Formats: sequence, structure tokens, C-alpha cells
Amino acid sequence: MSGFLPVTKEEMISRGWETADFVYVSGDAYVDHPAFGAAIITRVLENAGFKVAFLAQPDWRKKDDFMRFGRPRLGFLVSSGNIDSMVAHYSVAKKRRTADSYSPGGKTGLRPDRAVIVYCNKIREIYGDIPVIIGGLEASLRRFAHYDYWDNKIRRSILFDSQADLLSFGMGERSMLEIAKRLDAGDDISTIHDVRGTCYSVDVRETPYSGAECPSFENVCNSKKEYAVSCRIQQDEQDFFRGKVIKQRHGNRMLVQNQPSMPLTQDELDSVYALPFMRTYHPMYEKDGGVPGITEVRFSITHNRGCFGACNFCSLAFHQGRYITARSKESILKEAKLLTSLPDFKGYIHDIGGPTANFRQPSCVGQEGRGLCKGKKCLAPKPCPNLVSDHSEYLDILRSVRSLPKVKKVFIRSGIRYDYLLEDRDETFFRELVANHVSGQLKVAPEHCSAAVLDKMGKPHIEAYIKFSKKYFEFSNAENKEQYLVPYLMSSHPGSTLKDAVELALFLKKNGIRPEQVQDFYPTPGTVSTCMFYTGTDPYTMQEVYVEKDPHGKALQRALLQYYDPKMSDLVREALKKAGRNDLIGLSAGCLVKPDPKQNNRAIRPDQKRNGGKYEKKSRQKIR
Repeated sequence: MSGFLPVTKEEMISRGWETADFVYVSGDAYVDHPAFGAAIITRVLENAGFKVAFLAQPDWRKKDDFMRFGRPRLGFLVSSGNIDSMVAHYSVAKKRRTADSYSPGGKTGLRPDRAVIVYCNKIREIYGDIPVIIGGLEASLRRFAHYDYWDNKIRRSILFDSQADLLSFGMGERSMLEIAKRLDAGDDISTIHDVRGTCYSVDVRETPYSGAECPSFENVCNSKKEYAVSCRIQQDEQDFFRGKVIKQRHGNRMLVQNQPSMPLTQDELDSVYALPFMRTYHPMYEKDGGVPGITEVRFSITHNRGCFGACNFCSLAFHQGRYITARSKESILKEAKLLTSLPDFKGYIHDIGGPTANFRQPSCVGQEGRGLCKGKKCLAPKPCPNLVSDHSEYLDILRSVRSLPKVKKVFIRSGIRYDYLLEDRDETFFRELVANHVSGQLKVAPEHCSAAVLDKMGKPHIEAYIKFSKKYFEFSNAENKEQYLVPYLMSSHPGSTLKDAVELALFLKKNGIRPEQVQDFYPTPGTVSTCMFYTGTDPYTMQEVYVEKDPHGKALQRALLQYYDPKMSDLVREALKKAGRNDLIGLSAGCLVKPDPKQNNRAIRPDQKRNGGKYEKKSRQKIR
């Protein structure tokens, strides 16, 4: 291992550098681990011979930190960190979070809101026209005019508000290497307009002829229908094989997105994960207790990229893309052996996963010749007839890793697509998953039970989850193991009415599921669901979608999913009355909530009895 990148001028000088080629500015603490995008990009550049200094969580109120390394020779690279800074700071209720997993000691307030914009504007203030390239999730998902939940308005492309020269979207190894080499060769950054996986801006008179044009910033501000049209164009063209250049006018400037980068080959992906990562946080954070974000990933292995599941509320398809690339078995085994050599390894590999753990290859053979299908999903509402579901390679990898010396157990903690798993006619992987790779509970994401809501989510219908859960418990019983399913649920997604929430509550009661936590839909930038939330329109059908935006209305839907909690009783009764389901208020087995003890409930017969929790005891499902 080559040690951490320099974080002070003294460390830079001690390497014999008079100046850095690039200064990488991050809203996260410095963690040199391949689960952190900043670590990957900086190591890739270092491996190509560039001198990179790391500026983590600079004080944006002053100039000093930004001047720490002096003026870099080639430019600044700026990212908010692993997640959008607004999501890092605020809950869906827009309340300030009390902890930040990507800051030392979990401390909050170490990065600004809209970190990319703030950092870039400070760099411009100090260094003028120095090249500035932005990347990471915050920049990637805000690359077009977008609805901003926290401002409750349409914001311009982050490229304009940040005053950056280029925006690298998606997984940026290829684009960043090409930009770095071009700058090193003397190219002016204002002329670097042909790199795949990047966005740039030009005067409208210099707009390229080819490509698809979205409705302008001004038009999407004035028309929600135009915003929905814009969303669909952007989503449909995010394919490296068939995707077009996308243009969107902002006043007298034209935002231009080049085609997505070509995915890394398996050999290239293996090379990235073989780079000399320190695999932990910088020692300067020891005094603060370290960086909490490393805990879950320190002994985990990422084996794939991309997700053809493409749920409407998830940003993965817009960021990483739908095409699957995967590391070789040899590369994964090499990393697993490295993990077993670390001094604090206890015998447990927490995950061999990725965006979706059980995806190892493209969803069908046709993608190599035509890309992914435009406007269609591989798994929803039903699996495509051309889908190829094969877990044999993934199973072979899991078997090999769990047989390594010092490895006691290999878990799968990142999500699996149970609908994809069910399409595999060979049940060997399913059985071995249950027997060897579940840490007492398996996390899956049915999200809802209403077909209408699931269609808006881009998820499979609930029948797939029911079929999966039956097999899961059947296989667990065969192994004589008491294991649980942890199904994630979402309330108030666009399309979810109060009646849909009642339907979900009845489903939970029938199956003995008692969620301790429920996630309200969070309208993050760059997703189809956020487009529905803002416009009230499905961009793929242009039909109206019901959207619950009132905080109290959201609270009613959320309360129904926790109908069993006495603290929720008043809200549950209110929700049921509003939904016209007074029949579910009572003491009989089929009711969701008891009558209000403060009122005279003559309608309840004295012979009605409680269920006594029998149904719940029969079930082996629960949510934590």
C-alpha cells in the first residue's frame, strides 16, 4: 500500500512535489476505501501518474483551506461526497439530521448545504478561471434542470450554479482519465467538449446539431407537462449503446450532455479494485472516533455495477446505468483474502454485493447488440420473456469465498431482487442463500402491496413477494433455522392514496408484519418518481397521478403501516374514518385499531373479542 494521499501542504512537499496536478475537494471525510467514489477517482488518477492532493470538508466560510496546497497545475475536482449534501443534512420531513455518517465522529455541520455549488464558487473567487470539474452523485443527478424538494422549485443545472467547466456524470473513471490527459497535453478546458460521460455548456449559437433536445429550463419552470417530457427524454437516453446526446437550453446557454461513458470491461474493473486503497479512514480522524460510514463496508466486497431493476424512485439507473458489469472471480477472491489479513478481521465478510447483489450479467443477450430497451423495464410489472436468470457464477464465487481460511461466514446484506431470483429454475442458489448467507434476517424490498402503487414505483406486484417468502421460510425450516425477512416498505409514494395505505395495513396484519420503521417517499433529484411527485403526471403515460404532499396526509398513511402501535391509534382511527373504513375500528380480529376509549362506542358488540396476538405469533416475518 502506498499510504494516503497528501492532506496537508507539508505531506505534499514531503513527497517531493512542488505542486499538485489536481486537488480533489470532497464534502465527506477522507476515507480511502473502494466503496467511496472519491477514493476510486483519486486512486485511478494516481495510478495514471497524476499528483492528487485530497481536501476533505474544507471550511467554506474562509479561503484558507482552499489555498492549502496552492494553485494546482491542472485544476480542481469537486464532489459533495458519497451522497447528495441535502439528503445528508435533512430528513424527508426537512428536519436537520442529528448525525452524519460520512463525517468524523458522525458530527454534523462540517459541509455546507449544496456543497458542490458552495465549494466551486469559493474556488472561482480565489483562483478565477482555473479548470473546475464536478462529479459524484450530487452533480450527476442534478445535471439537468431539476425539481429541488428542499427549495420546492426547479433549479438550473448544477453546472451553471457551480460555475464549473465540466460535469462528469455516472461512474467517472473513463471520463476523468481522458480529461486529465487532455489537460496535461495542454488542451484548454473550454475546448474539451467530446468526452463521453460529461456535460458542458456553450452559447446557444454553438449548439451541436445532433441529439435530442429537452424542453428548456424556462419551459420546465412554466409547465409541469414540459417537465415530465424532459424527464422521459433524459431517462430514455441513459444507455451507453443507443443513447443520444441530450441538449437543454438555459437562457442564452445550451447545456449539452454527451453520451454516457462506455462501461469498464471486467479486466478494467478488476484493475480499479486492485489499486492500493488503505481501506479505512485517514488517521487524523482517530481522535474523533473515526468515520461511521466505514463500518458497514469495511469488510464488504463490491462485485458488480449497474442495475437493470431500475425502480422509479431509485437514482441508480440515472447514475450508474442499467447495464451490468461485474468483476472476475479471481479479483473478488483476491480482495477477500486481503480482508482476512487485516488485523481487525473477525471471520465475517459482511457482503458480496452491489446495487443489486444477485446481478452478475446483463438481463438478456440482446443488450450487447442494441442496448437496453427504451421505455421498458426488465422485471416490472412482470419479468421480460427474454430475461436470463442465472445465479451459477455468483454461487460459485460465494462458495469459494466462504471456503477460504479464516472466513467463518459470508453474508449478503445488500438487496437482492427476489423476483429475479424466482425466475431461475435452478433453486440451488436460493437454498444455499438461506443455508449459508443470511445473518438471521434477509432484507428485501416489496415496498407496497397495491398493484397500482407498485406500477408507479416500477416494482413487481406483491404476488412475487408472497411466492418468495413462502419458499424462503420453507427452505429455512428445512435447514432448521429461525430466520426472518425484513421487507422494506414505503409510504406516500406518488400514486398511493389513503385507500392504498389501508390495503397495505391489512396485508401487513394478515401476514403478521409489524414494521418498526417506515420510509416516507423522499423526492431526490433525478428520479422518475420525483418527476411524478412534482408534476402529478407519469412521464411514461402522461396520465395524472395522485400525490400526497400534505404533511398530515403523509402522517396518516405512515401511521396505517404501524397500525399496531398505540402511539399511532388516533392517527389510524382518523385515517380509517377518512377512507370510509370505520369497519376496521373495533375489537374483532379483523380490525386494525381499537375504538377511541374517550368516546362512547355503542357500535361495538360486547361479544367481540381481541385476537390476542395469535396471528402475529404464527408469522415468521418481521421488520426491524
